[in-house]
Amino acid sequence: MVRLNKIYTRTGDGGTSGLVDGSRLPKHAPRLEAVGAVDEANTAIGWAQLAAADHAGDLTRIQNDLFDLGADLATPGEDFAPSDMVLRIVPGQVEWLERRIDALNETLEPLRSFILPGGSEAAARLHIARAAVRRAERTMTALAAEEAANPAALAYINRLSDYLFVLARVVNGGRDPLWQPGASR
Repeated sequence: MVRLNKIYTRTGDGGTSGLVDGSRLPKHAPRLEAVGAVDEANTAIGWAQLAAADHAGDLTRIQNDLFDLGADLATPGEDFAPSDMVLRIVPGQVEWLERRIDALNETLEPLRSFILPGGSEAAARLHIARAAVRRAERTMTALAAEEAANPAALAYINRLSDYLFVLARVVNGGRDPLWQPGASR
C-alpha cells in the first residue's frame, strides 16, 4: 500500500529524482523523461475519460496500468520479472489491450483513408491522449536504446496508442473526419 503523508520532500531541489532502488538521476535523464511522458499520457487519458464516460472502466484500468508502467520505468535493471516488491508490466496487460482493440474494431467499418484527429469532443480528447502516448513511446524507445527496458512495457505503450485510435473511432460512431490528400491545393 502506498502512503503519502507529505507531498514535498525537498530531495529533488537539486535537480535529481529518486528511483525505486534508491538511486538518484538528474531529472532530465532518459529514464525520468520516460516516466514523465507516461505521466503526461496518463493525465491526457484522464481528461479524455471525462468525455468518453461509456468507456470509463477501460480507461481507469489503463490509467492504473500506466502507474504500473511508471513504476516499471523507475526500476532500473535487467530483471523484468514482477515480484511482491517490484512492479513490472507483464504480457497479460498487453494481451488485455489486444483483446479490447479486437472487440472494439469488430464494430467499425474498414478504414478508407487516414483519419483527422477530431469528429467529436470525446474523439478529439482521445486523439490528444493517443499523441501523448506516442510521445511516451518515443521516450521509452530512446531509453531502451541506452539502457535495459522491459519488452512488455514497450509492447504495452505501443498497443495503447492503437487502442486509443480505435476507441476514438468508436466514440465517433462511424463519423470520422477523413483526410483528403491534396484537397487544399
